Amino acid sequence: MISKRTAAKLLLPAAGCFLAAAYASDKKLTEDDRIELLRGLMAEYATVKALLPRSPKPLPFQSTGLWDKQFWEQTAQKYGPAARLGDLVQITHVSIEDDKIVFEINGGMKGKGHWRDHVQIGMSGPVSGGASQVNTQQTSAPSGTTLALLFGGAIPALKADDIKKILAPVLDFQKETATANYVETLPEPVQKAIKANKAMIGMDRDQVLLAMGKPRHKERTVTKDGTETEDWIYGEPPGKITFITFAGSKVIKIDEAYADLGGSTATPPVQFE
Repeated sequence: MISKRTAAKLLLPAAGCFLAAAYASDKKLTEDDRIELLRGLMAEYATVKALLPRSPKPLPFQSTGLWDKQFWEQTAQKYGPAARLGDLVQITHVSIEDDKIVFEINGGMKGKGHWRDHVQIGMSGPVSGGASQVNTQQTSAPSGTTLALLFGGAIPALKADDIKKILAPVLDFQKETATANYVETLPEPVQKAIKANKAMIGMDRDQVLLAMGKPRHKERTVTKDGTETEDWIYGEPPGKITFITFAGSKVIKIDEAYADLGGSTATPPVQFE
């Protein structure tokens, strides 16, 4: 007869494998899924449940919930700890790649000061490009590191909560998030637009990123009177293309058009004032 403690140790890897098997049958990650992951993971706080070493390369962590503890310990001996059991840390950058998600924690290994004041968010793939920043609180960990969640193939259609469950053996995410707190400070119409994944006139760049994710393309234009504008372009032909125009830091115009496979406009753009 085995003890409860031994049984629990045996069940943990099995639970991770079951979780991974359940995800394996899901469809592949879509652009909407990527946007949801970015919005749900950026600036998140978590309590450390296992020693996090500083590392010049992303620490490998399998989607089954398993990791090479010996390698992590050796890395900690060589570079020192980024965070110990019970420390509060924060995700300061999220990069979604073809077969893995890379998390920068507390500014990464080189981050010791700037991550206390700003969080950088970004994403590679169909909605990649650039970065944005939101203010954060100070965390309790001594340094930072980078962690790579490995899937061994194409990332299935997961949600942010699914990723947090996979990372649960090493990171315990809090319910209160920096992103949620930030959104709650915004005017009600802006909050509603962000929740509906829509942009609106008067939004700034951070608010558009929260609402719609990274644009497919950006274009800068200087008008005859010297005014500089920037268009953020969303969507792919054939289908709806959305043009969001910024003057300075604010949205001044939103146009929508439908484009065919060749990229030409099928119908005149509809302007939203």
